[in-house]
Parts: sequence; structure tokens; C-alpha cells
Amino acid sequence: MSLGTILLVVVIVLLIGALPNWRHSANWGYFPSGGLGIALIVVLVLLVMGRV
Repeated sequence: MSLGTILLVVVIVLLIGALPNWRHSANWGYFPSGGLGIALIVVLVLLVMGRV
């Protein structure tokens, strides 16, 4: 596995864990999942460009 694939999987798992429908994150709102969504987009763009 390449570093980019591992990074992509980690960011996706963090994004799912930060969704506000889980009991531990119900009061957080959409900020954590939005921030991780932006990180996911950045990682995807870097993977497409071949930088990671």
C-alpha cells in the first residue's frame, strides 16, 4: 500500500467518526465533519495529481 492510500483510508474513517449522528458527537455540530471533508478533498486532489 502506498502512503496516499493509507492516508485516504484514515481520513475517511475520521470523517465517518465525526458525523453528528453518533452519540458521542451529537453536540459538535457539522464543524468536525466539514473540516475532515475538506481534508479528504485535499488528499484526493493530491492523489490525482500524483503528489502523495
